[in-house]
Amino acid sequence: MYYVYILKSHKDDTHYVGYTHDIGKRLKEHNSGKSRYTSGHAPYDVVYFEFFSTLKEAKSREIHFKRMKNIRVFLKMVKGSPDKS
Repeated sequence: MYYVYILKSHKDDTHYVGYTHDIGKRLKEHNSGKSRYTSGHAPYDVVYFEFFSTLKEAKSREIHFKRMKNIRVFLKMVKGSPDKS
């Protein structure tokens, strides 16, 4: 099982999209500074995620999210999303 996830920074309200097979472990890595891109924006919360059975599907969905002009619009459209920015 693979996850595509969207993180939101507490520090500056930026978003980060990624994929993983262990979302809890990956969030800890982002928040501890082990990921170079996200290290300056920690701490993060997971604001959205989806499940996929294959890595190929997860990578495809991640690319889809990263090509979006504004991820906040997507998050506002998702019913029950905690991201109200």
